[in-house]
Amino acid sequence: AVLAAQQVSNAQIPVMVWDFENIKNRSTIESSTGIADTIEGNFEWVDGVTGKGLRLDGFTTRVIRNGEEITKPGTAFTIEAWVSLGEYPLNWCPVITTESDEVKGYRLMIGPYGQVSFQTAISEQWISCTSDNKTIPLRKWIHIAGVYTARKEMVLYVNGEPVSNVKIFGSLTYPLKNNCIIGMVTVPGRPSNTIRTWGTVEAHYGLDGIIDGIEVFDVALSADQVKANFLKVNAGVPDIKPRKLPVIEKNPGRFGAFYTKLNYYPGWDNLWPVDKDPDIVVCFEKNPVKLIFWRGSRYGPAWVSENENWMGDQSLETWGNGENDIEGCFEHMQDRHCRFSSVRIIENTDARAVVHWRYALVSAHDHTWMPDPKTGWECWVDEYYYIYPDGSAIRKVSWNKGSTGDAIQYQESLPFTQPGQRNQDLLENNYVTVADYDYNTRSVSVDLLKQPADWTGKYTVQQFNFKSQNKPFICFEPGNEMWVRWIDIGYNHYPVNQARSDGRWAKTLDRPTHISSSPCSDPVIHENENRLYWIGLYGMNGMKMNDLISFGRSWAFAPEISVSGKGYISNGYDKTERCYLLENNSSKAGKVELTIKGSNDSPVIDPAIRVKNWNSNVPKILVNGKVTSNAKVGINRKLGGNDMLIFIPLNKKSPVNITILP
Repeated sequence: AVLAAQQVSNAQIPVMVWDFENIKNRSTIESSTGIADTIEGNFEWVDGVTGKGLRLDGFTTRVIRNGEEITKPGTAFTIEAWVSLGEYPLNWCPVITTESDEVKGYRLMIGPYGQVSFQTAISEQWISCTSDNKTIPLRKWIHIAGVYTARKEMVLYVNGEPVSNVKIFGSLTYPLKNNCIIGMVTVPGRPSNTIRTWGTVEAHYGLDGIIDGIEVFDVALSADQVKANFLKVNAGVPDIKPRKLPVIEKNPGRFGAFYTKLNYYPGWDNLWPVDKDPDIVVCFEKNPVKLIFWRGSRYGPAWVSENENWMGDQSLETWGNGENDIEGCFEHMQDRHCRFSSVRIIENTDARAVVHWRYALVSAHDHTWMPDPKTGWECWVDEYYYIYPDGSAIRKVSWNKGSTGDAIQYQESLPFTQPGQRNQDLLENNYVTVADYDYNTRSVSVDLLKQPADWTGKYTVQQFNFKSQNKPFICFEPGNEMWVRWIDIGYNHYPVNQARSDGRWAKTLDRPTHISSSPCSDPVIHENENRLYWIGLYGMNGMKMNDLISFGRSWAFAPEISVSGKGYISNGYDKTERCYLLENNSSKAGKVELTIKGSNDSPVIDPAIRVKNWNSNVPKILVNGKVTSNAKVGINRKLGGNDMLIFIPLNKKSPVNITILP
């Protein structure tokens, strides 16, 4: 009896232990041998399941044991580990592996759907003992163990319970010199669920979370022993917070564009070699909505509601032209490091903010689209956002003629879901309403049985039915053609994701996704010398659809104006900026009066007026003969003189007289 007890005791002495209690100089001391193993990449020394643990970022972190110093257990062994994940790996990723290219060794793996797999190399093929999907929940300590007995069986345990077993008829072959790797794939690989493999680049990826208590025994532990090892640890709550897209903690309470640095979570944030103020946020005075230009969406702007629901939009996109067909789509989405994408504030006053977003079309291979063989110039796009205090903006997208090729997509509406957020948490069942300027509307359901899967119409207005007080919308020019479809599953290669993949289906809710990919529009294309451009009226507010159509008409069918005043001329209405253009040709600014000829067909809603060469102080504004305190005035100081912007909150379907007094 004494001998048997001693044998049981000896059986549970591991031959390799990574408890992460002793980390110095980017090395962790493996406690059974005292060997210092290298920690590569960004990591944190944090609370583990007991004592200390190692936080891996999923992008750069791995622990390396030199192959010549690996203890080889023999014909029976057990691996145990404690793991807590922040999100699932992009594909199968080892907690620990001793594998080689010749298919030798063993490994304990976690999959992209929260599976666990214990694998051994027998007869030069991997034999797997694998759990069901969703075995590993996020942000909880989970004990996993694999037990191997040569020519008998492999058993996989999760939290002390057997979840899978496989009979085996051979024995594994150990690699001679390959390193033991903890927390990262040994060779680059593709993400799971890729849509276009030719538009995907293999890459290293790792586990995102905390690991602790990795132990290797040179015996096959019994089920009771594995259960006892699980029960002897009183696992607490791991320090991994639920993730949300950046939140503005303190709204400034006034309209304007602000440079800032938006944070997602430390592991992702630490990847970026940026200093302060790389991002831009536009806030509104009486509206909790934000317009955000963030690195995580490659600076593609997103409208964010009062309850943190995000609405993005696609850039100009092209694909499949001769030899470039092997690289998938060329678009701003693929510029994960923002090498070719940047934003800057051009104008910022109480009446208007202007933000310029510039980007090149890029593939997942980091190649730009159709570079000219003589000059090296390729397709670059300039987008200007003329943003007003009422939570709306004109989006102007322009590019050089002949730079896009034949296949091109101009616009694609992309709602984002937060980590853990389902489609139905974000959207009503009738997820979008579309309309034309004749007040004909149509609701589109997520239920594909209620309408064709794909249909096209001459619609000019869309409003997404977010479960928010404020809902995102777009108004296009007459002549727009809108293509509507519903894709339930969504994609998570964008935003945020750093995997170089042109499309990855979102099978889990562990990370942000973009869903629906619809409606898509073919807007009216304009020419201006060597440039092409299209424009749209974007925003987020609480308008009902009929009110939104009227708002769109106030821009698409803007009322005419008449102007009187010494030295002033009218240059009409500029749809690309959503404002009336006046010009002062005298040396001194004087009184100017204008009448905006509003009607039912051309309502006056929140008009903006730009006066070139104002060169005076902030004026007094009268509406229909009465001084208004609601008007917002901004002076934009430029090299050629000062321009004035006036924004007036109004909603009239009749003529409006406006007087500007210096």
